Amino acid sequence: MFDFVRQHNKIMQFLLILLIFPSFVLFGIDGYNRFREKGQAVAVVDGQDITQSEWDNALRVETQKLRESMPNIDAKWLDSPEVKYEILERMVRDRLLSTASSKLYLSVSDQRLAQELQQNPTIASLRKPDGSLDIERYKQLLATQGMTPESFEGRMRSDLAVQQVITGVARGSFIPTSLKNVANSAFNEQREIQVQLFKGEDFVKEVKPNDEQLSAFYKAHASEFKSSESADVEYLVLDLPTVEKTVSVSDSDLKTYYEQNNAKLTGQEERRASHILIATPKDAPAPDRAKAKAKAQELLAAIKKDPGSFAELAKKNSQDPVSAAKGGDLDYFTRGAMVKPFEDAAFALQKGQISDVVESDFGYHIIKLTEIKALHTPSFEEMKPTLEAQVRKQGGQKKFAEAAELFTNMVYEQSDSLKPAAEKLKLEVHSLSGISPASDPAQLGVLKNPKMISALFSKDSIDKKHNTEALELAPNILASARIVKYTPARILSYDEVKDKVRTAYERENALVLAKKAAMEKQALWKEHGESAHLGASLLVSRLASQKLAQAVVDAALRVPAATLPAWTGVDLGDQGYAVIEVTKVIPFSAESTSTSAKSAPNQKDALIQATSAAENLAYYNFLKSSYKVKINVPSPQSGVAVGLR
Repeated sequence: MFDFVRQHNKIMQFLLILLIFPSFVLFGIDGYNRFREKGQAVAVVDGQDITQSEWDNALRVETQKLRESMPNIDAKWLDSPEVKYEILERMVRDRLLSTASSKLYLSVSDQRLAQELQQNPTIASLRKPDGSLDIERYKQLLATQGMTPESFEGRMRSDLAVQQVITGVARGSFIPTSLKNVANSAFNEQREIQVQLFKGEDFVKEVKPNDEQLSAFYKAHASEFKSSESADVEYLVLDLPTVEKTVSVSDSDLKTYYEQNNAKLTGQEERRASHILIATPKDAPAPDRAKAKAKAQELLAAIKKDPGSFAELAKKNSQDPVSAAKGGDLDYFTRGAMVKPFEDAAFALQKGQISDVVESDFGYHIIKLTEIKALHTPSFEEMKPTLEAQVRKQGGQKKFAEAAELFTNMVYEQSDSLKPAAEKLKLEVHSLSGISPASDPAQLGVLKNPKMISALFSKDSIDKKHNTEALELAPNILASARIVKYTPARILSYDEVKDKVRTAYERENALVLAKKAAMEKQALWKEHGESAHLGASLLVSRLASQKLAQAVVDAALRVPAATLPAWTGVDLGDQGYAVIEVTKVIPFSAESTSTSAKSAPNQKDALIQATSAAENLAYYNFLKSSYKVKINVPSPQSGVAVGLR
């Protein structure tokens, strides 16, 4: 079971991530049927075609999603055959499950749909305080996705029906305890091994190809030497700083603004005071509060006899632990910083005055006002630079909103050129040459935004050289771009890639030599083990790979225990070939205090999940066979079209 899971890791991920959970767009909903167009069939599900046009559109949608969620993602990876093929497989999955749902007459009740909507966090955020749904906001949110409440709920109902096709199998998985225990023991078994790795790079010098061999290699692998699609583009950017520069500000405007905002510019009056606090909670019994008040009045009488003793009395008697040590000093404060009774009393005093006993929620205060920081009203000349920046910014915001609307309309209505919008708004048309979806973001500047790249390399933009729509690349930054010259992806000539051909040839043939040398050594060491020169002994298990390639650990664990010591080897692809000697088996003990033993319950859960995934895979393959699924595009791994995969 565990070998199956490891050998089919990609399939298991595909099932757990892509098969069990439906694809969603707004609240978890997605559907490629909106892209249905005529074209070449790249796959067929139950007699229904998935066209090349559908696939192209799905690729663009998914690429944009990935770019938005992971801005630093490698663009070359997004353009790889493996990613494209995986998206096609998911489209097939969606179509197959939808077909099965329909053929099996699966439906979703109104109650189930209502429950799902109730649990949806996005919709929950639209609820009013009384719990009812804000219908207008609900409609507006759906409208941004091109949907009505009816179409959205219909699509959600459809997706929930599709879920039923596969989740019943997953939830029905069961494994007897005895099988769990056997599998757990096997999973935690350790083996002592020694490994020798034969790397291709160690054999490169032995590969000496001639021109004829390189040319033949190029012809056999020409599709691997392919350039990305590229384009020369023009683009136009409208941003707030640019608009602000066009805002003219006169002295009269500034003076008016200065006079209207004089109070804000002046600031708040600050006062400095000291106090003595006799603390008592506001909910304290009346006798306790009366006792505290009497104590405060006693201190006030003493202060009135000798005002100079305030600081000393504060240190000895104040129950404010912060200010008491400083003679009651509270430093400077403004209105709003203190509780209301304290504030009112402090701001009613003159410098040097002492208040009567003031009651607040904290107890009873005696306040002495020590300083008043006079208000300073800066002059117009002092404030002029700041005022100009503020007025220009306010005017710029208003002007930007107007310019943004004009910009958006013009790049759309005059879609064959950016010059009219540039001339109208006094903007500069910029250009970039040879950019592609795989370009380094640093080369793209403002165009690195995933939405812009997706729009630029869309079918309409490529075929018709139209402006993209005005896209908001960041707050207060709009841009539109258009392709001036487009160069499709092409297979590069032999002369253009001769050095790369040589490197690829040497790497491939060095790996062949490495494998040959490894197998010869494996045969020799099997007969004459004493002549082997391997690395240090290591203890490995399915949980502890000791930083070895997983394929090495798997190969060591597959060796029959009865034949030890034993030799085996494993092809590691680009990493070379590993020769392995398995010398000892260390069985798992339930009493062990090792990490393996402590994690045993989790491993049993993992076994259930793996079994569930395997059953899902089997059921999915059954559906593919029942509804005659065929993918007409060659798989990147096998190079052949796949039927009933």
